[in-house]
Amino acid sequence: MKATWNDYWTLTKPRIAFLVLVTAALGFFLGGKGIHAPWLFFCALVGTALSSCGAAVLNQYIERDVDGLMQRTRNRPLPTGRVKPMAALSFGFVLVLSGVFFLLFTVGLLTAFLALLSAFLYVVVYTPMKRQNWLNTTFGAIPGALPPVGGWTAATGTVDPGAIVLFLILFAWQHPHFYAIAWIFRDDYRRGGFKMLPVVEPDGDSTCWQVMGYSVLLLIFSVLPTFMGLTGSVYLVGVTVVGLLFLAAGVALSISRTVASARLLLKASVLYLPIMLVLSVIDPGF
Repeated sequence: MKATWNDYWTLTKPRIAFLVLVTAALGFFLGGKGIHAPWLFFCALVGTALSSCGAAVLNQYIERDVDGLMQRTRNRPLPTGRVKPMAALSFGFVLVLSGVFFLLFTVGLLTAFLALLSAFLYVVVYTPMKRQNWLNTTFGAIPGALPPVGGWTAATGTVDPGAIVLFLILFAWQHPHFYAIAWIFRDDYRRGGFKMLPVVEPDGDSTCWQVMGYSVLLLIFSVLPTFMGLTGSVYLVGVTVVGLLFLAAGVALSISRTVASARLLLKASVLYLPIMLVLSVIDPGF
């Protein structure tokens, strides 16, 4: 079966790449107090997209065997044989390295290093850890929280307290997001041998405590930009409202513990970041 361009596009996990670019754009906008260097902004997003997509390809290369065991992933290009493993491996390395070197020569060393670090942690640490320990979600949240820091450093050249706050926001957000996914597909993850928390502890107590705890932390971290002068009062009110709704979705999962409530939490998490970006743009603190 011959691979198509769509197969290679699928390997890059474009929906995840979009979320990565949203957060990187947020970091650039807040760090640079607007987008006063459009070309630099464009280069930061292109390099970040390339390295993120490459890491996604390498992740699927490593997990190609177990992906074939799970319903949600068995039709991916690698398990079905539409893309050969060596082709995917080469494609992934080319994307990551081209993204890192593109950032190095157009944006700067620090941003390029953060992109390389994110890809390394995602592929080398998080991916194999999924089969070993339920803490993989927390370790995986580290590379997932680095894109806004990369966007910030692209605009400023430094890691300031504002960049750290954005890191904390993304770090907290990912826990309810990925626990919701793990809850929905826990039977699939069990078949694949992944040690996700809803698989390790099927009663859901620990998962619900994690969801609630990180939802509260997300609410706290998300209001900090206003108190640091990065955003205004409209942002503060808006992000508080969506944060409370996010928390309510977590409470609903904790009470009902159904797939439907997990899907509701997942939808809330997917909407949260774009809403936060829009609020930041319409009501910056500068």
